[in-house]
Amino acid sequence: MDILERLGQVGVVPVVKIEKAADGPRLAEALLRGGLPCAEITFRTDAAQETIRLISRSQPGLTLGAGTVLSVDQAARAVAAGACFIVSPGFDPAVVDWCIAQHVAVIPGIATATEALMGMSRGLRVLKFFPSESLGGIPMLEAMSAALVGLKFMPTGGISPSNLAEYLHCRVVHAVAGTWLATAKMISSGAFDDITRLAAEAVAVVRQQRTNGVVV
Repeated sequence: MDILERLGQVGVVPVVKIEKAADGPRLAEALLRGGLPCAEITFRTDAAQETIRLISRSQPGLTLGAGTVLSVDQAARAVAAGACFIVSPGFDPAVVDWCIAQHVAVIPGIATATEALMGMSRGLRVLKFFPSESLGGIPMLEAMSAALVGLKFMPTGGISPSNLAEYLHCRVVHAVAGTWLATAKMISSGAFDDITRLAAEAVAVVRQQRTNGVVV
């Protein structure tokens, strides 16, 4: 099973901004206890690379990626630290092409059909839709995807427990990603039990959708 298939099976990807790398292993443990074996560590802080390194060594069973990747240098440092997939907020051809050349799963962000076609022309089958709610959410995804047969999306931005099930119900959603599962404040305050609870709740929503016959 490849990385994208794993993320699709899980259904929900925590997007994590972390200030202290030492908190990374405890974060990973909290997510795994909640039944969520994946995380996207964003390059929004100086701690990102070291966090990825520490988690990849302490919890090799966690499917770990790097998010908010803005350059080839960041992508290379993330992969060297142990990231197995790269996520970016927009479509940077240099980052995408580097990942493809290195055989690293990449999910670039798109907001238009033109950007989606740039991904499809490179053989990508899953793209990030960001910022999802601000761009029109599910109605926009469904309208745009009608002309983009075979493409699936990982919507990010504005996803929360209140609309998670609705997004998972959408036929073109591969998985969703969100920050509510493990906020920077929760991590810095040591609220790891809350992270475990939120992860378990998200996993329960995914299971319920699949029980109802929805393919995520």
